[in-house]
Amino acid sequence: MFYVVLITCPDERTAERIARELLEARLAACVNVLGPLKSLYWWEGAIEGAREHLLIVKTRASLLDRLIEAVRRSHPYEVPEVIALPIVAGSEDYLAWLNEETRASEGSEG
Repeated sequence: MFYVVLITCPDERTAERIARELLEARLAACVNVLGPLKSLYWWEGAIEGAREHLLIVKTRASLLDRLIEAVRRSHPYEVPEVIALPIVAGSEDYLAWLNEETRASEGSEG
């Protein structure tokens, strides 16, 4: 099983740093960096707004916990957004590639 993971970041530099860390650790096969975008959200009882960048990360289900922990260690937000959505279908070739590119992380502590 595979996931698309959404992660918001405060700026492009942070987004690219986290993307590269996930790729280098083989916790992701591909990361798209989108932005800037405007986010509106509740924080400490008030509606806030911020310019952010969005990471769209493709990974295997077996790596999700390690990916989330890596983001927690590296992300500057007190409560980083890390949302995993299951990939229910896709190109067989792409999913095989995703699986192969993240296989190197098996058995490593990351």
